[in-house]
Amino acid sequence: MQDKIIIKGAREHNLKNISLEIPRNQLVCFTGLSGSGKSSLAFDTIFAEGQRRYVESLSAYARQFLGNMQKPDVDEIEGLSPAISIDQKAHSRNPRSTIATITEIYDYLRVLYARVGKPHCITCGKKIERLSIDEMVDIVLHDLRAVGVGSYADPAAAGGSKGKSKIEGARKKDDEVVIMAPVVRGRKGEYYQLLYDLYNSGFAKVRIDGKFHRLSEKIELSRYQQHTIEVVIDTIPASMLTNASKDARQRLADALEQAIHRSPDLAQVLTPGGDRLLSSKFSCPDDGFSFPEIEPRLFSFNSPYGACQACSGLGVVDLFSDEICPVCNGNRLRDEALHVYVGGKSIVGVTSLSVDEAVTFFLGLDLSERDLEIAATILKEIGNRLGFMLDVGLHYLTLNRTAGTLSGGEAQRIRLASQIGSHLVGATYVLDEPTIGLHQRDNERLISTLLHLRDLGNTVLVVEHDEDTIRASDYMVEIGPGAGVHGGEVVAAGKMPDILKDKKSRTAGYLRGDLSIPIPEKRRTKDAGAIKVRGATENNLKNVDVDFPLRRFICVTGVSGSGKSSLANDVMFKAVSKKLYGGKDNPGKHHSVQGIEYIDKAILIDQAAIGRTPRSNPATYTGAWGPIRDLYAATEEARFRGYKAGRFSFNVPGGRCEHCEGKGLIEIEMHFLPTVYVTCEICKGKRFSRETLEVLYNEKNIADVLDMTVEDAAEFFRDIPDIYVKLKAMDEVGLSYIKVGQSATTLSGGEAQRVKLASELARRQTGRTLYLLDEPTTGLHFDDVKRLLEILHKLVDKGNTMVVIEHNLDVIKTADYLIDMGPEGGDMGGTLVVAGTPEEVVRNAKSHTGKYLRKYLKKGKESE
Repeated sequence: MQDKIIIKGAREHNLKNISLEIPRNQLVCFTGLSGSGKSSLAFDTIFAEGQRRYVESLSAYARQFLGNMQKPDVDEIEGLSPAISIDQKAHSRNPRSTIATITEIYDYLRVLYARVGKPHCITCGKKIERLSIDEMVDIVLHDLRAVGVGSYADPAAAGGSKGKSKIEGARKKDDEVVIMAPVVRGRKGEYYQLLYDLYNSGFAKVRIDGKFHRLSEKIELSRYQQHTIEVVIDTIPASMLTNASKDARQRLADALEQAIHRSPDLAQVLTPGGDRLLSSKFSCPDDGFSFPEIEPRLFSFNSPYGACQACSGLGVVDLFSDEICPVCNGNRLRDEALHVYVGGKSIVGVTSLSVDEAVTFFLGLDLSERDLEIAATILKEIGNRLGFMLDVGLHYLTLNRTAGTLSGGEAQRIRLASQIGSHLVGATYVLDEPTIGLHQRDNERLISTLLHLRDLGNTVLVVEHDEDTIRASDYMVEIGPGAGVHGGEVVAAGKMPDILKDKKSRTAGYLRGDLSIPIPEKRRTKDAGAIKVRGATENNLKNVDVDFPLRRFICVTGVSGSGKSSLANDVMFKAVSKKLYGGKDNPGKHHSVQGIEYIDKAILIDQAAIGRTPRSNPATYTGAWGPIRDLYAATEEARFRGYKAGRFSFNVPGGRCEHCEGKGLIEIEMHFLPTVYVTCEICKGKRFSRETLEVLYNEKNIADVLDMTVEDAAEFFRDIPDIYVKLKAMDEVGLSYIKVGQSATTLSGGEAQRVKLASELARRQTGRTLYLLDEPTTGLHFDDVKRLLEILHKLVDKGNTMVVIEHNLDVIKTADYLIDMGPEGGDMGGTLVVAGTPEEVVRNAKSHTGKYLRKYLKKGKESE
């Protein structure tokens, strides 16, 4: 097989007809400035072509459901194997999707519980063993005695004539014991053939929906109604059984045995005391409770057989409510499934564990020799997947955590763990910044996981900016030299030792130390008050007291799951926002937050999308679109035609293309496949009517402006301050390459965050604003991080307070003050390890952050 992936003439997006050779079965790192074309090459060219070829290899029948995939703009790619993308947008919003289901751990757990689980009676709680025929006979006799149909002793022994009358009364109320085999249980249908076959087999009677019928009669059933049909195996006088004769007992045993063979493992018995369902598998001998068939679907909340009927397995009252289901208490499963135990825990008990707790549980599992033989393969698969999640730094997540609550980085690493568990060989994996959200301490384990994926015989392509990952790669490709139209070229490509010597590579310059992000000459230490959090106990926080000093650049650090977001966002920021703005969003549990009077604004700059529809774009979000519309409405042509500013809006009727309602795209619902957007055939994606597009400013119409890059638009509107300031702010945060009218749905989380930051930069500063950013370095190259830090520090210089949740040590080393949480994640975290300047944190032996930061501070001083 060819040992290289050969790309010829790639022109997707901003790629400039590049040709490149990449070694197969290697860890290859793509790097470069944000917007340089890395993702265009890795995802939109290599992955897209690999996926397209795979789809084309399928049958025509399969392709009709998947549709025809468009070939990326590339002349040729040789040596490409089937491609798998593991990006940060892969996690499902389905409330039924959890970490356990994504990684297939739940599938293995269901089999484990079905095969070696120990059921317990939901009535008395006692462990239930399989019932033998003899035990079933004893239960029937016990039932007869319980209703007064006892054994018939000598009349004198019963108290003379008075006793005799009692026995005769008993004989009068004595009835028959009917042994039946359930052949249909709660299913719709007419069942003519079944009834006919039973009659031909010699059976005389059946009970249908609680009523007895002779099979010789004409029986009509509604096909739309659910029916339960039980064929009568034998009818035995109760008096014969209560005399406890050997023959009577044998007759009952034979009838029960025949019943459980005709209706596998089940026998329905009607006695004077009522109905009882007996199972040769699991039934409680004390109170007669019988388990349903214990099979994997009993433990599935997606199956009607196992799901709680009240909430259909959602765990909440309905999809639009957070109210816990009162029947299953949020456990999703029917009661029987919750009463099967392995190692003393139900399946819900196991999925409630964190990954590291689950590892401990399975390592300490004490099974019998027989059960261990049955479960060995299952336990191995579960152990592998848990081990992989430990390796990628997800030890703190619980297995029942829903997919929709995961960050992009967490979701990506979970998918990575499940892919390694699949043991695929010969595939091409394409990953997008797998180190996002990962502390430096956990990088080594993640890198080991990527190398393991490579060693299995796969090609691993990673778009990444993390220094450790780049250094660990076999081969590096740098795209650039700039962003947007200034990028799209191969700056450097080669094995890592060779790349480190390449003077053209800016990435290599940072790795060698020729280029660096400087440490501030002086930390801000002036006392300007503080926001004081007291008694924070949200999530895993353990009664934390901490001060956020104002007018400083603060980094909240710690390993994944240590409580950083719980402290900074859920408690501190939400408490400030609640005080300033009111609203329904209550802060996390805490005793008090003081010092809010020192600030007048609180701004969250997160990575959530700036809009959910194609109409939302950077121009509308930053406020640049209003002045642009006003400018076009003020042109001589617009005034002559009577056009107002509303004419140039694609959100309201008037000047927009009504066929696509100003979207430029037509939305096609694909039912079980993702929604597809195709260019509007009327306006050709320009969003406006022909008449609106006839209005020009400096020879450009309004659609031309939307299609400009931020860099070009800033130059175009240089003389219009209201517009220029907003566009220049986007340029300063490293978004020069995006289009002014680029759909919000196509922006990455990092790009959306920087659009929000640009919007803030363009506003007039009060000097008393609190900013909170969560990992703003996502998707940023060393050069981009350097530029971003300059902007953030400028905001602090104006008197604002900047709180950043971050793992990037180049950012952390520039902070005035660090709040380091930990020491570990999950239950082992949630405490304040140390707070102070970076130099103070480095001196604390308990701080994982300090351990890795020491090298960066030392390197920074040496470069000075």
